[in-house]
Amino acid sequence: MIIIGNAIVSEDLLNVHFTCDLVKCSGRCCVEGEAGAPLTEDETAILQSIYPSIKPYLPYKSLKSIAKQGLFVKDFEGELTTPLIDNKHCVYACFDDGKIARCAIEKAYFDGLIKYRKPLSCHLYPVRITKNNLYDAVNYHKWHLCGPARKYGKKLNIPVYEFAKDALIRKYGNEWYNEFANIAKEHTEK
Repeated sequence: MIIIGNAIVSEDLLNVHFTCDLVKCSGRCCVEGEAGAPLTEDETAILQSIYPSIKPYLPYKSLKSIAKQGLFVKDFEGELTTPLIDNKHCVYACFDDGKIARCAIEKAYFDGLIKYRKPLSCHLYPVRITKNNLYDAVNYHKWHLCGPARKYGKKLNIPVYEFAKDALIRKYGNEWYNEFANIAKEHTEK
């Protein structure tokens, strides 16, 4: 484990390789799972303000589901999450040619319509952060759906922490990330 500030980071972020391969997985992380993406209170307010900009990217089924459930819900543990359609895919998923699931929020972001990229929990994936009173536990989440991402990451020699760089900077800042990257460099040189 590596300690940086109030974060205890698993060495898996250094040792596991990961890069999404959407051609192979079709964005299944957006369409399979037990619950929607975790959200913060701040993110629920952001979703309310950006909804008019992302609405044109959403399929009819998503619009219908949002009208019924809302822009966010509480899951079975009382945590805020994105809603699911038919207990399967995220309401913010849209599909390229009906095949590859992508985030409608992120598409609006890359089209320059909004400044919010997507929920931090999605941006961080496969990194998961569990908070307690004293620290954040920063771990790699291994999901069978992401086998192609592990293979592709290994082929390109991209460890999890590099794949998640922008999201980790978004969460902890440049200084934190640079310190972690220096530790990672020392680790790989050993």
